[in-house]
Amino acid sequence: MQKLLIIVLFTSLGMFNLNAQSDKGDIEFGIGLGFNYSNVVVGSNAEDATDSKSGLNVAAVGEYFFSDRWGIKAKLIYDQKGWGNGFFDDDNGSFTTDFNVNYLTIPVMANWHFGANRSWYLNFGPYVGILLNAETGTRAIDVKDAISSTDFGIAYGIGYKFDVTDTTKLYVEWDAQAGVTDIFEVSDSSTSVRNGRGSFNIGVLLNL
Repeated sequence: MQKLLIIVLFTSLGMFNLNAQSDKGDIEFGIGLGFNYSNVVVGSNAEDATDSKSGLNVAAVGEYFFSDRWGIKAKLIYDQKGWGNGFFDDDNGSFTTDFNVNYLTIPVMANWHFGANRSWYLNFGPYVGILLNAETGTRAIDVKDAISSTDFGIAYGIGYKFDVTDTTKLYVEWDAQAGVTDIFEVSDSSTSVRNGRGSFNIGVLLNL
């Protein structure tokens, strides 16, 4: 269902016959807002994943164009991640709860622009996440000490942007993050637990 919505959304936007070209040496800067769905993957099998939870992200976006097709794109994101229906046990008993784990995420990606007007783009590259806070959704118990202070992984996505004025564009995109390092500071087993996150984003870009 999510894939179908992505296809319908981007196909509809593709009907706009607008010029979104940028040239070598151009710089775009903007801000965006997104709706996250995140979980954690246990081990190497993507099917061994926890329930997902929803959240938000707020991002500052910048891109430098090496040509009209290629650029280097970086983001600074306040990222609400975590997972749903996890298990927590302490001296007061055990209970099922969501876990809210928030990061400052910094992806740096190669960005390829394609299509007749180069309005579409695909990006791919590494990210680092800096832990801001972590707590249970029930009773708001602080679990930051149990979570690693940094998270590393791969970021990728697809988007479409269209002109509003000569220097202003709007964009919509779907992006994802796949962690490659264990999120826990100390693990009780040899099986890693890694972040997973997808997001639908909208935002505005300015050509500087």
